Amino acid sequence: MSKQYKPPYEITESILNLVSDISEALGRYDVLSETHFTPHLRRNNRIRTIQASLAIENNSLTVEEVTDVLDGKKVVGSKQEILEVKNAFLAYDAMNTWNPSSTDNLLNAHKIMMNGLVDTAGIFRHSGVGVFKDSQLVHMAPPAKRVPVLINSLMNWLKTATVHPLISSSVFHYEFEFIHPFADGNGRMGRLWQTLILSRWKPELAYLPVETVVRAFYK
Repeated sequence: MSKQYKPPYEITESILNLVSDISEALGRYDVLSETHFTPHLRRNNRIRTIQASLAIENNSLTVEEVTDVLDGKKVVGSKQEILEVKNAFLAYDAMNTWNPSSTDNLLNAHKIMMNGLVDTAGIFRHSGVGVFKDSQLVHMAPPAKRVPVLINSLMNWLKTATVHPLISSSVFHYEFEFIHPFADGNGRMGRLWQTLILSRWKPELAYLPVETVVRAFYK
């Protein structure tokens, strides 16, 4: 492509104020995390992250049940729900090995996240897909043949983006969901990848359960 792709977004005064407020809050959190962010707390936050992200996808397991799954205890739940938890934990655990602007890493992450759940784990979709609310179509994703080009363009933009990570991660997440590159798992992958991008700015964000806030909007 002769002209580099740039997602359509506008940085408003409201956005800048939010970036400032969040950065200030994280500055205070940095001080606390140095003495209070124990391995036990990191694990508990990771569990809350996974439970909230999967709950958005209608996984019914509670925080306590997710904890039991990861501890190897028996849980009353469907095989699919239990596998979703195990896969998500493996994916989040591997997060620090991935480059946020790598398409290959994105595909590898999807393969881990969706292993055993779909036949196309780690593969871009080969057919059209729509997003529905109840029975109403609210978004028709771009044609499947366009997905590799669109994702690579988005990754190239992310690699060179000079805007604040709070903005670039949000823009990426929005555009990723618009493209809807996979047959299934787009929601959990979008949340994982935004966390990955943010963790490269502030490492502690890899363990801050932002997904619980997102989950609150779906209730």
